[in-house]
Formats: sequence, structure tokens, C-alpha cells
Amino acid sequence: MAAATDRVKQILSWYSSDNVGVKTNLARLLNHGALGGTGKLVILPVDQGFEHGPARSFAPNPAAYDPDYHFQLAIDAGCNAYAAPLGSLEASADRFAGQVPMILKLNNSDTLAKMEQPISAVTGSVKDAVRLGCTAIGYTIYPGSGQRNPMYEDLRELILEAKDSGVPTVVWAYPRGSGLSKEGEQAADVTAYAAQIACQLGAHVVKVKPPKDFIEQPEAKKVFEKYGIPTKTLADRVRHVVQSAFNGKRIVIFSGGEAKGTDELLDDVRGIAAGGGFGSIMGRNAFQRPRADALKLLGDVMDVFRKAS
Repeated sequence: MAAATDRVKQILSWYSSDNVGVKTNLARLLNHGALGGTGKLVILPVDQGFEHGPARSFAPNPAAYDPDYHFQLAIDAGCNAYAAPLGSLEASADRFAGQVPMILKLNNSDTLAKMEQPISAVTGSVKDAVRLGCTAIGYTIYPGSGQRNPMYEDLRELILEAKDSGVPTVVWAYPRGSGLSKEGEQAADVTAYAAQIACQLGAHVVKVKPPKDFIEQPEAKKVFEKYGIPTKTLADRVRHVVQSAFNGKRIVIFSGGEAKGTDELLDDVRGIAAGGGFGSIMGRNAFQRPRADALKLLGDVMDVFRKAS
């Protein structure tokens, strides 16, 4: 691992209550790959096989049915880390040990049950993460779901156990459920609220979707208008989400979302970078493309964040 840059040291200083193990693993994430030392992150997540099914996830690029493919893609692209559920990591971790930081996704759901109040099942443990040599654990919460409280309570216990083992936590904060409209799931106010909730639960890194120019909550709308909080551009909205994560003192990264064209995707990335986002976590938009195209895209995304650092 390279010597920490001033930027990495600054970021680590925000986690003063954490032990040396947690901060060392955060440093591993921040110092690895093509963006090492910049304070920016590009992570390859591949939990879609579990979440959406194998054909929907991997048929566009059949090589991606093999867990080895994703490890190698993350390594060759220079990603800061590779995130996946337990089975995918166990299938390939031995062959790629030490070559890329791993994030074990500790809860997952599937699309076979249609639920008004979504909740993910815990499908891995902190012990699994330590056994496999993971650099962090990952966990999804659904603010807006009537089942949010069990998720928050499980996450609290997992974060505490992970901290005792020197492992930081990445929280996927994805608002959804009967408490929200479909458009409201990515509303600017709701996305910022979800980031704040993740931080309050003890997340070291927060992952949210790019916020849209929409305000879901009438009470929030009044405040946005009264204090002139800008939402017209993606950079404006990202800036507010980062501000909501302890005034930028927690790492906030943004998902690539549904598959989209390269130009549109890079426009989003430029908006995220301009708004002070710490990076992108890009799954389907990378691994569903032919390998050469995926490497080119991930390289271009990293270039945007490198220039913004």
C-alpha cells in the first residue's frame, strides 16, 4: 500500500472514533488502483445476479456469468474495490487473493417476491468477511419501507461487530417502499435524507443513487424554497447530498443505476464530480459491455474523477 497522501490523511481524520484496523482498511480502499491517493473511488459491484437474476444480469455479456470475470475486470480496470455477495467472493477469492480490495455484501434480496415493504435478508457475516480477507462489508437499507427498522437494527449490530474486527462498512442507502412514490425514490430531498440516515447509523462510506430534480416531501419542499437550496443541476443536487453527509465528512459515492448510453453516463459522472461526489460504483453499465468497452468506460470515469481531485 502506498504512503498516504495529504488528502487521504484528511479523510481518515474524519473517522477519529474508529480503531486503527478500520482506518487501515479505509486507507487500503483509498490508496488502491488507478485513483489511489486522490481521495476518489470507483468500485465494481456485482450483486445483480442475486438481486435481478442471472439472465437479466449476465446474458448481455455471457463471460460475466463467471465470478472470475468480475475479479479480473476490477483488477485490470484499476478499480479501488470489488463488491459482491458471499457466493461470488468464495468462488474466486483464492485465485485473486491480495490483488484487489473486496467488499462483502452482507444482505441481499431477489425479485421473485413482490413486496410493498421491501427488506433484504442477511446472507453473509462479518466472520465471512474476515475469513475471506475483505477490506469492508456492505449493507443495503431501504428508507421509506415499513420494514426499515429491522434493517437499521441489524446494521447497527453488524457495524459494531465489524468495527471490533477492524473492518469499515459501506451502506447502500436506497429509499423505497410504500412510504414513497416511485419518483420520490431518487428525489433530491429523499436521497439527502437517506445519506444522513446512513451516516447516523455509523456508515463509513455511503452509496446512493444520483438524485433527481424533484422534491418528495411537502415539508422539505417548503424548506428548499425558503432557503434557496438549488436542485436544477445534478452537481447542485450532489452537493446537497454530500453536505447532508456530515458536511462532506463522510465518503459519499453514487451508483451508475440502470443501463444507459456512454455519453449520458459520462455526463452523470461529470455532474457527480462537479458536485463534490467522492466517486462512482458502477456495475451493470460496466460488466454488461464487452470487456474492452468496459475497460474503456471505467478508465474514462476514473479520468473524470482524477481531474476533479
